[in-house]
Amino acid sequence: MTKPPPNGPTDRALARLIWPLRLTWAGMAAERAARAFWPVWSVIFVAVAGFAFGAVSGLSATALWSGLAVLALALAALITRGVMQFRLPTRDEALGRLDRTMPGRPISALLDHPAIGAGDPAAQSVWAAHLRRMAARAATARAPEPDLRLSRQDPFALRYVAATALAMAVLFGTIGRVGEVGEAVTFGTGPAIASGPSWEGWVEPPVYTGLPSLYLNEIFAESFATPVGSRITFRSYGEPGRISITTDVGPLPAESTDAYAQSVTVERSGDFTVNGPMGRSWAISVLPDQAPSVVLDGEVEGEPPGQMQFAFTATDDYGIASGTATIRLDEGAVHRRYGLAVAPEPQPALTLDLPMPFRGSRAEFSEVLLEDLSQHPFANLPVTLTLTVTDDAGQIGTVRYDVPRLPGRRFFDPLANALIEMRRDILWSRENARRAAQILRALTQDPEEGLDEGVYLQIRSAIAQLEAAPELITIETRDDVAELLWNAAMELEVGDLDDALERLRQAQERLSEAMRQGASDEEIAQLMQELREAMNDYMQQLAENAQPGEDRPDGGAERMELSMNDLEEMMRRIEELMQEGRMAEAQEMLDALQQMLENMEMTQGGEGGDGPQTPGERAMEGLQDTLRDQQELSDDAFRELQDRLNPGRPQPGQQGQQGQQGEMQPGGEQGEGQEGQQGQAQNGQPQGDGEGEGMTLAERQEALRRMLEEQQGRLPGAGTEAGDEALRRLDEAARAMEEAEGLLEDGDLAGALDAQSQALEALREGMSELGRALAQDQTGEEPGQGMAEGNMAPNRPMQDPLGRQAGNSGSFGSDEAMADREEAFRRSRELLEELRRRSAEQERPELERDYLRRLLDQF
Repeated sequence: MTKPPPNGPTDRALARLIWPLRLTWAGMAAERAARAFWPVWSVIFVAVAGFAFGAVSGLSATALWSGLAVLALALAALITRGVMQFRLPTRDEALGRLDRTMPGRPISALLDHPAIGAGDPAAQSVWAAHLRRMAARAATARAPEPDLRLSRQDPFALRYVAATALAMAVLFGTIGRVGEVGEAVTFGTGPAIASGPSWEGWVEPPVYTGLPSLYLNEIFAESFATPVGSRITFRSYGEPGRISITTDVGPLPAESTDAYAQSVTVERSGDFTVNGPMGRSWAISVLPDQAPSVVLDGEVEGEPPGQMQFAFTATDDYGIASGTATIRLDEGAVHRRYGLAVAPEPQPALTLDLPMPFRGSRAEFSEVLLEDLSQHPFANLPVTLTLTVTDDAGQIGTVRYDVPRLPGRRFFDPLANALIEMRRDILWSRENARRAAQILRALTQDPEEGLDEGVYLQIRSAIAQLEAAPELITIETRDDVAELLWNAAMELEVGDLDDALERLRQAQERLSEAMRQGASDEEIAQLMQELREAMNDYMQQLAENAQPGEDRPDGGAERMELSMNDLEEMMRRIEELMQEGRMAEAQEMLDALQQMLENMEMTQGGEGGDGPQTPGERAMEGLQDTLRDQQELSDDAFRELQDRLNPGRPQPGQQGQQGQQGEMQPGGEQGEGQEGQQGQAQNGQPQGDGEGEGMTLAERQEALRRMLEEQQGRLPGAGTEAGDEALRRLDEAARAMEEAEGLLEDGDLAGALDAQSQALEALREGMSELGRALAQDQTGEEPGQGMAEGNMAPNRPMQDPLGRQAGNSGSFGSDEAMADREEAFRRSRELLEELRRRSAEQERPELERDYLRRLLDQF
């Protein structure tokens, strides 16, 4: 075929391939160079790394020459091998590589020509179209990336080892030291001339600073700073005396025959000068090591039952090495009376190691020291606290605090507290031994009065040892007596008691004493927890020892359950009062709790819930029935008032309400659903609808008043303060009932409701006072409000309109779960909002709105 005309598609396409072809050729040359010469640069990398890490200075001249000769021979052999293997790629090889990267190999097509059809116009037309298509494809040519992988030539990856060595030399070595090879390799005759004079030096800060060393040969600035105590090491090479140093930062060592190595410790700022060839000079500034410091975070506090704790913060510029807390008696702050009036015997200071962090920096940290010092002579006395910290440089930081009282165990049992006071006096001075023995004799004069035998024997043993010495007791005797008194006090305070009630009484007494002494919140919380645990143990013992009785609705198990809930409610209220700082009220409620438990013990030890009822129990149940009937009468009066004010009001669920409550129909008639719901009161007095059916509201009120007057004549506890108060309250209830009776007869339902509310309140207060009177008759003491909650709870707890227990038995709280109480609170809020809404409606009668406002005033 004929050649394409110049400047045809083929020539233009080949002209555009010049740069891709050149890049392809360069990539192929790089591939072949890498495969041929990779051992050369690997050896060079390793040699440079060795020189950078000071291989030259560590070798003798003979070894250095030998090493360099071996290195030169190895490089020559590797270079020769590489030159023999290396071959530059040709243009055709590069063109073929580029052509293989494109589909259809367009470059070969452009350089080809048809074998037949030279004279056929159709064939020529097809060939021209093919060339144009290949030219367009060749125009998109891109040089391929060179393949520089050497895994087949270097299966052990030695090139990476060499590259890593070079990287380490750049990061951690000194590349400038490679020039030492040229300085060391000098042709001449003497060894001194062969090596020539040179030097090097290092500045090493103290280890505790954690700072890196400095290489003097690389410090090109005229000055630098280093911590005090840094060590400068200087080493010279070559002819002795040619290179020397002068400095005033610290004393130089005395001259010696070995003048090649010298060192100096930096003690102050000054100059350091290297005299001789390549001499240098620096102005060195000393970084002073600051003294450590320590401060107390907050106050020295007690951690119940008897531990001392405080938090502190220590700081230093580099780190704290150790610390101590020293406690000394502050004699000037001691209230010198009783056993402390005599001069104290010398007591060594108490030294405690401050806790240090196990990990992390010690430059600044905070820690807490917790130690039990209850048995130390300084416990509960004013002391001075000295905190001392030391750094690695030996510098000391100290601070002193006055502590009004070194926290120790507080004893709330009176006898235990007295024993601990005698122990303190003996440890204060042995001169108090005679006085302490006399007081201990007085404490043990009547061992039958609640003193445990083991405690008594320990106290008597202490007395015998105190009185045995003719003059001052020995230190050993003093320590033995202190140990005996401590053990006796601990047994009295938290001893191993088998009787649950005794443990409960002790917990109550300790809590009362703690409140009187103004104990800390932590101590109060711990004693409250002990009281709660003792309460649970006691109630569990009562439940386990309860004898099964007859199948009665007011059996012992139910009463026990009610009492436990009441007790828990009282415990919660006592804790709230103490948290609010109302200690007097908390003490009153604690006394009431104690009286309640004594009454429960009395019932448990007597005939109990399964035996016949006492007159007091019968009277209390009669008053409970009267209270319940009065509450139902008030509800009926309120519903009738609503019917009168809103005659057409809807009454959803009226039938069910009548079935449960005996609701009155408009006009004062009572529904049939009331029958059977109210039983007979005590002593045959009318209480239910069986006798009240067909009675008006005024007649029912009169019947309740007469029943209350009869019950007043049979009330026990007359002649006591509580009994008289109960009668007075019941008289107020009877007068309020009589007033309500008259108002009901006159048709004044709103006024009658107010009088009935006063009667209900007086009835509840009278029942509470009656409980106090019954407790006084049975125990001979003046009990609190919590009298025998479990024995006098009603058979069917009354519920107010919100579904809560009305508390008409004088009990504290309710046995409902917290979820039920939350529901009751929600319903009470809804009822209050409804009352406010109705009282604001102007279309309602004025009489109803006035009654609603009086209800709101009670809230």
